[in-house]
Amino acid sequence: MAQQKLKIGILGMGRMGRCMVQGLIESETVDRKDILFTTAHPESLEAAARELEITPVANNEALVKQCDIVVLAVKPQGAIDVLKKVGRHFTKDKTLISIAASVDTDSLEDALGKNAAVVRAMPNTPAFVRAGITAACLGANASDRDWQRTEMLFKPLGRIIQVEEKHMNAVTGLSGCGPAYIYMVLESLMDGGIKVGLPRDMATLLAAQTVLGAAKMLLDTGKHPAALKDEVTTPAGCTIDGLMELEEGKLRVTLIKAVVQATKRASRLAKAAKKR
Repeated sequence: MAQQKLKIGILGMGRMGRCMVQGLIESETVDRKDILFTTAHPESLEAAARELEITPVANNEALVKQCDIVVLAVKPQGAIDVLKKVGRHFTKDKTLISIAASVDTDSLEDALGKNAAVVRAMPNTPAFVRAGITAACLGANASDRDWQRTEMLFKPLGRIIQVEEKHMNAVTGLSGCGPAYIYMVLESLMDGGIKVGLPRDMATLLAAQTVLGAAKMLLDTGKHPAALKDEVTTPAGCTIDGLMELEEGKLRVTLIKAVVQATKRASRLAKAAKKR
């Protein structure tokens, strides 16, 4: 990918901010010298500047003035206050991309000024191994230019899809929280392997590669999960007995409930954020 001649600023460098920066550098999307950042913690500032070889900036206002793309990576409860303080420097040629969970595009626009181009994004933690999925929605004033800038930031971390604002809480409940559900499934598969005599390292590898391979089969073939399940399930074989146990244990409905409850929690947090 040809390097982009855009300045990118991270407001509030944390774990996900670091992940984004590393993805941009490793993919050679932008030059290190064009990445700026701020953080409230002096020790983090020094460490990030040294390890990533990017430029620390004294304050948020100075960063916004210099950058074409501003990534809002602060904690959600502080997001609006941060934006209100830099709003007068946010001109129409700039794009705000927020990864602050539960803060909707209306709130971001209100804080910056109604004409601001904003994008709300929800990446997930597999981005750290470049296998993440990011869902993003455009604010009222965001254009194709702003979507292209969003793709530029998140494609090096995995996949990206565009969704409507109304789906963002559900995205949080599914792909945002989803890795934790899968880790619990993986842990259970590993423990099952250990229960039947497999060494722990072997059980770990078998469980992890099985989940990875199953996900790749789904994405690569485009088949419905039920069809892929049927391909594994031979008459009077071992798999059908395992599936019966999963059905009796209500694994299917429990996972559905997990997504529903996490989505409800995300909705409540979003409402609380709008009241701040």
